[in-house]
Amino acid sequence: MDLPANELPASVAELTGTLRDGGYLADRGLATTLFVALSLQRPVLLEGEVGVGKTEAAKVLASVFGRRLIRLQCYEGIDTSQALYEWDYTRQMLHIRALSQRQQADDDAVDQLFGPKFLLERPLLAAVRAGDQAVLLIDEIDRADDEFEAFLLEVLSDFQVTIPEVGTVRAPRPPLVVLTSNRTRELHDALKRRCLYHWIGYPSPARELEIVAVRAPQVGETLARKVVAAVHRLRELDLAKPPGVAETIDWARTLEFLGETDLDEDTATVTLGAVIKERDDLDFVRENLTEITSGA
Repeated sequence: MDLPANELPASVAELTGTLRDGGYLADRGLATTLFVALSLQRPVLLEGEVGVGKTEAAKVLASVFGRRLIRLQCYEGIDTSQALYEWDYTRQMLHIRALSQRQQADDDAVDQLFGPKFLLERPLLAAVRAGDQAVLLIDEIDRADDEFEAFLLEVLSDFQVTIPEVGTVRAPRPPLVVLTSNRTRELHDALKRRCLYHWIGYPSPARELEIVAVRAPQVGETLARKVVAAVHRLRELDLAKPPGVAETIDWARTLEFLGETDLDEDTATVTLGAVIKERDDLDFVRENLTEITSGA
């Protein structure tokens, strides 16, 4: 059952059930972290392997609480203007040209060049304005550099943005902030101290089977069991990119779509692209398919 944006769950158990209704199975540790983050208005940092559900947690939280999802995708070289706000220089130039043609370039008209009409809102400013009606997803913060991380820490501390030409924009109540990291680099202690922290690992076979049942209910239980067993064997291999839960679901859905009811060496060979995403990994797995599918 979806909850209004201003209504919070009364307990960890209620939040767990709400997330499950939204198609996300959170264990007790994750549900507790998210419950505290919602209740105490604290940012939460989710770390873990690729494809274990870090980003999906933020998406489902926004969905079940009826909040706007605002996503800031981090990458190498991202700067503050791309995350906060920019001026629409193209429109400003067109405005100047129009003023010049009408000979109306007075002080008031020039001041309008740096008004709300020409301000391009980026994710952080949008989240500050939206306040607790939003979930701010800062995805893959580990891809950004140290300077951007320090800037982000300042924004998360105050939830306010000062635009020299406009003034200070404050969030009446902070949004729920979810940061994700794949640990491609170590984050600074200052950012970690600002956040609640939770590590999302690979689920147990039983939990992963339950996830497949919720996210892909059209897949038969027998096939789902075999896919989950095979994926767990794949994770035991020395792969550059072990498959995450997302790949487990994709593989199960692919096999079901093709009308397969079993996972044997032949069907695995032609559908590996749903679960393995590296050329070297693909070659290595094909050499070990007998072992991977024999007990599936």
